Amino acid sequence: MGEHKVRQVGKKDRGHFIHKLLLDIEALEYMLEKAIIEPGFLRIGAEQEFCIVNNDWSPSTSAMEILKAIDDPHFTTELGLFNLELNLDPVRLGPDSFLHMEESLKSLLKKAAEAAKTLDNKILLTGILPTVLKRHLTDDYMTPIPRYKALNDVIRQIRGRDFELHLIGVNELSLTHDSVLFEACNTSFQMHLQIDPDDFVPSYNWAQTIAGPLLAISTNSPLLLGRELWSETRIALFQQSIDTRCTSSFLNEMEPRVTFGKNWIKSVTDIYKDDVARYKILLSSDIEEDSMQVLRDGGIPKLRALNLHNGTIYRWNRPCYGTTNGVPHLRIENRYIPSGPSVIDEIANFALWVGLMVGRPKEYDRMEDLMDFRDVKINFINAARSGSVASMYWMDGRMSVGRLVEEVFIPIAIDGLNRIGLTEQEIWRYMNVIRERIHGVTGARWMIRNYRELLTQEKREDALTLLTGAIHDYQQTELSVNEWGGAGHTDLGLVRHVSRHMTTHLFTAHEHDLAKMVERVMEWKNIHHMPVENSDGEFVGLITSTNIEVHREKIRENPYLTAADIMVVDLITVTEDKLIEEAIDLMQHHGIGSLPVVQDKRLIGILTRNDLANYRNG
Repeated sequence: MGEHKVRQVGKKDRGHFIHKLLLDIEALEYMLEKAIIEPGFLRIGAEQEFCIVNNDWSPSTSAMEILKAIDDPHFTTELGLFNLELNLDPVRLGPDSFLHMEESLKSLLKKAAEAAKTLDNKILLTGILPTVLKRHLTDDYMTPIPRYKALNDVIRQIRGRDFELHLIGVNELSLTHDSVLFEACNTSFQMHLQIDPDDFVPSYNWAQTIAGPLLAISTNSPLLLGRELWSETRIALFQQSIDTRCTSSFLNEMEPRVTFGKNWIKSVTDIYKDDVARYKILLSSDIEEDSMQVLRDGGIPKLRALNLHNGTIYRWNRPCYGTTNGVPHLRIENRYIPSGPSVIDEIANFALWVGLMVGRPKEYDRMEDLMDFRDVKINFINAARSGSVASMYWMDGRMSVGRLVEEVFIPIAIDGLNRIGLTEQEIWRYMNVIRERIHGVTGARWMIRNYRELLTQEKREDALTLLTGAIHDYQQTELSVNEWGGAGHTDLGLVRHVSRHMTTHLFTAHEHDLAKMVERVMEWKNIHHMPVENSDGEFVGLITSTNIEVHREKIRENPYLTAADIMVVDLITVTEDKLIEEAIDLMQHHGIGSLPVVQDKRLIGILTRNDLANYRNG
């Protein structure tokens, strides 16, 4: 959605925008029929999204200042103030094309890193920044550009309620949120390939077919808010974070705006027509161009209305129309590959994908005759869930991801890269990275392995911070992820907040629970503080070992005494972003042994003297 001057579509301009949209579809059909669109597999391009972190490795809010310091049109904003995007110049396919992309990407990332350094920030390539917490997903972290606010407002208006997020992996994450900012957690490496218009249908269907296995060996987003979820959590997170549907509408089979698709395509215009038919118009812009009149006058239209609407529908393989030096072309944008874990890993993914697209054997020209689309779609979901250990449907059977990629995909890709004219050395530079990942670790597996190890010695937030620091340091080595070592236990001199030390796995009581049961649970679990909640899940009191001791006789005499009868309600609390030193001062000043950590009346943790026993200052 590259348009900056956009707004929420209103009653007055809806008709005008839809009129322009229909003209654009008519113009596209005309250009296809008259062979006006440039033929051939000629160019590749890419968009690199990246994260920005402070010196303590937490999300930054300095994107606009860094963008100004970079002062380069290759860079642009993203939804969150802790993200930026750089756009690589398109490159003609041919010898050294991927080496050229690799060097250009390194050069631009270096430029961004140097600009970030002037503001005491760093940049990071990762699918989801491990240190992002819910407190970083407020309006203060949204980029102050009208199109982002317009998108947020219109999706909230259509939903009529807060956004709901529910993911289950090794851990479970279920929460509600009041903005689309969870989408800002996602950073990707988006790859573009120009497609011959006469070959668009088989190329697009083939792109869908290979998506699952490619995603499986490229996963790099296993963590969100400290929870182990999917190998590529971005896939589910993106869909849920900008879902315009409410729960009651699911039975109407409305399509999510983030989609893999429902079936094989029959023409490129069918995709755009389906998008107009299925999806509400969200945004509008001042568009004066009459695309059909432009064609009648001998010009080439930009199809701005079509591209704007297309930009609010997030297909994992997105069809795109564009012009280069006044010549129109079609391309496929691969949106499912995550950012990172290293530049060489990203370019290897790019070479594999383009090699597969260009090298597609003739027998795969009609995928609709060879595979059920539902099997292709479930491959994609299984890949996102399980990554490199997933099993894939392939033709009439099933294969492991590793075997499918090594025995089927890599040979096809090598043939395609040979057709482009890459040298054998360049081909194997990238294919060996893919093979090493098949037999070693993906970014997701490296991250989980090291996160679990860190958790044996660190609190969760410290483990996430150390993991993030290690990712950054390894990225400076330019090694592929399979060559990375462990994350280690280096003390990074962090600014310590309550969230880094609080206990979040809590036993809680309801205010109407029997005091006798609370006493027993505290005894069984050897805990000294039991938070009490009401029926709305709000934190209303605290029962301590001292409370139990004071009321012990009363509990024995009255078996129906409740938690509400003995809990302390006049409490000192803190928020998770309070500095740990301030929390210690509060505890000492009031002579208390615990501090409930509360957000929006809900308990999210508790800080006790035991949590501070091993506190390391700075």
